[in-house]
Amino acid sequence: MTVKSPADTLLLGGGGREHAMARMLSQSDSIGRIHCAPGNPGIAALAEIHKFDIRDGAAVTDFCLSHGIDLVVIGPEAPLVAGVPDALRGAGIPVFGPGRDGARLEGSKAFSKLFMKRHGIPTAPFDICRALGECEHAIERREPPYVIKADGLAAGKGVFLPERKAEALDVCRELLEGRTLGDAGCTIVVEDYMPGHELTVFAVTDGKSYRILPPSRDHKRAYDGDKGPNTGGMGAYSPVSLPGKLMDRVADEVLRPTLAGLAAENVDYRGVIYMGLMLSDERDGVKISVVEYNVRFGDPEAQAVLPLLSGDFGFLALKTALGELDACPETAFSGYALCVVLAAGGYPGEFKKGDEISGLDRDAEFEDTYVFHAGTAANGDGKMLSNGGRVLGVTGVGSTFESARERAYARASAVRFDGMYYRRDIGWSECA
Repeated sequence: MTVKSPADTLLLGGGGREHAMARMLSQSDSIGRIHCAPGNPGIAALAEIHKFDIRDGAAVTDFCLSHGIDLVVIGPEAPLVAGVPDALRGAGIPVFGPGRDGARLEGSKAFSKLFMKRHGIPTAPFDICRALGECEHAIERREPPYVIKADGLAAGKGVFLPERKAEALDVCRELLEGRTLGDAGCTIVVEDYMPGHELTVFAVTDGKSYRILPPSRDHKRAYDGDKGPNTGGMGAYSPVSLPGKLMDRVADEVLRPTLAGLAAENVDYRGVIYMGLMLSDERDGVKISVVEYNVRFGDPEAQAVLPLLSGDFGFLALKTALGELDACPETAFSGYALCVVLAAGGYPGEFKKGDEISGLDRDAEFEDTYVFHAGTAANGDGKMLSNGGRVLGVTGVGSTFESARERAYARASAVRFDGMYYRRDIGWSECA
């Protein structure tokens, strides 16, 4: 397929991840005008903002045809699971993001675990349960902490780690009978707990070739010391110091078997594969196991990984969408980046919106830092207000981990809004 260059591009999404992606696209010689839906005030400085349902394949396709869009780049998982790329490709529009069949790797944890089992990809032993009695049997076979996962998309709220059998069974009862997560909890995956250190590895692939990006590590718990409830992510850093040739092993033991499995099942996968891994120390070395797949960039990991990339991200996205990734050079990166999420008080529970944010106009005072909007809104007076649980992501970049961390926290300390809190130990494992 021939696409005009530079390519007018539609970016779908409106969080911190998409702000980081918009920044990279805006620096690309391969990208022309950038449109974004639904966007946010930070993205508005880089793209023309539009409002329509980004999960509606017909609506997205109509927009693209009426605006001469040459490339669609999809940030969040919901449009992928809804099959928006299938509608776009049916209209001849290249898309950076897998279709509905590939998106099942994230959209259904049961499908994902069975896929790994079929293709010999290392993961924790598991049971798939659709009735409370099945859950009880699966829990009885395991030791605490118990790992219980809702099958469908649950906005980061579908994973539970109860310590007691009774509590674990209560979680299953609430999902299956109380329908606390709706249809997402109608099927449950109960699996063995895997101790170790989590690692995120992104790969960009057109189903034939791939480019691995620098490894990153997210921090899911709300408070310092990895305490408190799980969140969508309170910060991340990249790259992660790893032993020996561990990244080569990730490619050999996880990525290549995943791509081979997708090909064997006739899945045309074009976009990002997120490999959420657990690294466990064993007598004969480090064991790699897959915790989960996602089918898009992580958030906030993207805000730590993307600023490190050299080269043309827009060209990479376009060639991936066209199935021509071989035309792209190997990805290169340098330095370190660390992202700190500034959250609203009460998050991940109930939180207030509408608090005025100050300190966003001080970028010139802080070298090599970026403030990515995640949950913000502008009022009629031009003031910036909080409008979500995770409000901002502040990223520092440096030639060393220490300099990146220092810059991120210095920039974060200059921002203020009522109730704001953030973890002060992002990257603790790198410091240990």
